[in-house]
Amino acid sequence: MTQMFFNLFRPKQSSLKDEVLSGFTVALALVPEAVAFSFIAQVSPLVGLYSAFFIGLITAILGGRPGMISGATGAIAVVVVALVVTHGVEYLFAAVVLMGIIQVLVGVLKLGKLIRLVPHPVMYGFVNGLAVIIFTSQFEQFKIETSPGVKEWISGPPLWIMLALVVLTMVIIKFLPKVTKIIPSALAAILVISGIVIFGNIDTRTVGDMASISGGLPEFHLPMVPLNWETFMIILPYSAIMAGVGLIESLLTLTLVDEITETRGNGNKECIAQGVANVTTGFFGGMGGCAMIGQSLINVNAGGRNRISGIIAACGLLTFILFFSSYIEMIPMAALVGLMFMVAIGTFEWASLKIFKKVPASDVLVMIVVMLVTVFLHNLALAVLVGVIIAALVFAWENSKMIRARKRVDENGVKHYEIYGPLFFASAQAFGEKFDPVNDPDEIIIDFAESRIVDHSGIDAVHKVTERYDKAGKTVYIRHLSTSSKTLLEKAEKIINVNYADNDPSYKIVMD
Repeated sequence: MTQMFFNLFRPKQSSLKDEVLSGFTVALALVPEAVAFSFIAQVSPLVGLYSAFFIGLITAILGGRPGMISGATGAIAVVVVALVVTHGVEYLFAAVVLMGIIQVLVGVLKLGKLIRLVPHPVMYGFVNGLAVIIFTSQFEQFKIETSPGVKEWISGPPLWIMLALVVLTMVIIKFLPKVTKIIPSALAAILVISGIVIFGNIDTRTVGDMASISGGLPEFHLPMVPLNWETFMIILPYSAIMAGVGLIESLLTLTLVDEITETRGNGNKECIAQGVANVTTGFFGGMGGCAMIGQSLINVNAGGRNRISGIIAACGLLTFILFFSSYIEMIPMAALVGLMFMVAIGTFEWASLKIFKKVPASDVLVMIVVMLVTVFLHNLALAVLVGVIIAALVFAWENSKMIRARKRVDENGVKHYEIYGPLFFASAQAFGEKFDPVNDPDEIIIDFAESRIVDHSGIDAVHKVTERYDKAGKTVYIRHLSTSSKTLLEKAEKIINVNYADNDPSYKIVMD
């Protein structure tokens, strides 16, 4: 146990200073985002802040990707707002608990590996779409509420002051690392801009203008909902969507951080950690959440590589709520807007713009569609699902064109059809067109040495071919079927009759 505790807090790829400072930077950036996402979900700001604390702390300790930051997110907030408006906040807490249970089950069943099914163009589109969302969501800080529910763009001196502070923040973040790396550039920018505003007595929007973040320790709270089937059916759709969105965003963020740090996280472990975190936050009046790509990039770029930075970020956030809320509320929003602008610029895969003419048009289409769905619908699960479906259909279409047959007649007058390419639903029709039962000799052999039957459509295609030859009074023999193909045919023996060649050799297939 002592060794486990030591390993948990022992930096392996960065210094303790980097871990602490990067965690503190993330804690500062978490405040306005948690408050903003609370407003989106139409709940109290403290609900979002407590969610960020619990989810951030638990995933930092138990998660499968050290250095990744989790908390209350906009993706989850967009999903739950309808539930809150229709049934109230207590149903939200119950839905978050069920969401966590679903995520734990996904991890226990080791379904996290399904993230491998997400093609690279989908990853590009997902990341670019998030970058655009992060960038455009900051425009809300350039608006003021003139009347209940009505916002207008700021203008005149307040606008120029805001823009100047944002630009100065971005300049510090960009160029300070070229001068010194003693302190993370993002933290330095926040401190410098805050000092300028506070000591210069500059009138500009601050965190405190959004909402008060002062509060006490979170208290255990059982969701006050009827424990019956009706309640379960109300929250189940929301919980399932939240669980899916949360895991997709978390696992894709994990993959992105893996690439940046050149290390490998554990997807299934992360699923379980996300689930435990959401179950916990549901019982403490939280709105649920998942990994945050923006905050994770802030952490990684500031030097956070281990669990310490995530733990510091979560504990720092709770410390702000308990003791330093009045000081945090003085931080100008311009500094945080500039920080998020730089995160968006760093998140966007600019290399993807250079590959348009170097990759198949289908990959470009997938990337653009995923990006547009992410940007306009803010539904990350739908965006990824659409991308995977399009990529799968393109793959099926391309493979359907690969089915072909080499024909020859041996010295015994037997005609051989040597099949190449997979036989499945998309290639079944082309397969059937390869044969000529009317003009072929009495015996033919279909050789599957370079092919295999994939699905029921493939079985049906073989059945139709053998049936055509049978009606013509001719015999068909099958050779070199793979073990999996033979298994499919044996299971379908009631609907298909196949003659196997006597000299069909026995061989093994390497299985993954």
